[in-house]
Amino acid sequence: MKTAWLDESFREHESAGFYIIAATVLDPATVGTARLTMRGLKGSRDTAKLHWNEMDRTERKDAAQMVAAQEGLHVVSVGSPVPRRKQERARSKCLSALIQELHGFGVARLCLEARQDELNARDIRTIATVRQTVLPKGTMMRAEHIPGATEPLLWISDIVAGAVRAQRLGDSRYTDLLGETLIDFDVPTDC
Repeated sequence: MKTAWLDESFREHESAGFYIIAATVLDPATVGTARLTMRGLKGSRDTAKLHWNEMDRTERKDAAQMVAAQEGLHVVSVGSPVPRRKQERARSKCLSALIQELHGFGVARLCLEARQDELNARDIRTIATVRQTVLPKGTMMRAEHIPGATEPLLWISDIVAGAVRAQRLGDSRYTDLLGETLIDFDVPTDC
């Protein structure tokens, strides 16, 4: 069963905000190696997890190169415009579009970075709605929320989401490093 690990990034802005959800799909044979690589990238940082926003430019470049070296695919949905206080609506739209794309790649399991219980429940409702109303009848797609500190594969999606965020803000050096492992698409949010 193919699994996708999902994390998000966003830009809060009244008229030019956007929401990003990145999904990483790895060859199941490389999952163990990818976890070790991400733990190694974190190194001795005194943080619970590796996080794009805590890296400097050199660390971001190294992280993007390490992610590009993994045998995987990164599918990213970007919703815009997203005014302040409309992030959850944008998340739902991005997640819905992303689920459809991931289904096309044969993904049957989603591992999302855990948030608050209420927000996790919203994600599950969104996934169930897409599965029941958009995907072919009988499609199975399991979803679970995992704390970011316990699953280094979520860190890959965090790096990809951060790279796409940087690109949307005019700095494509990190997405250039990801090359053809990255597929990103826009989602109208109607917010």
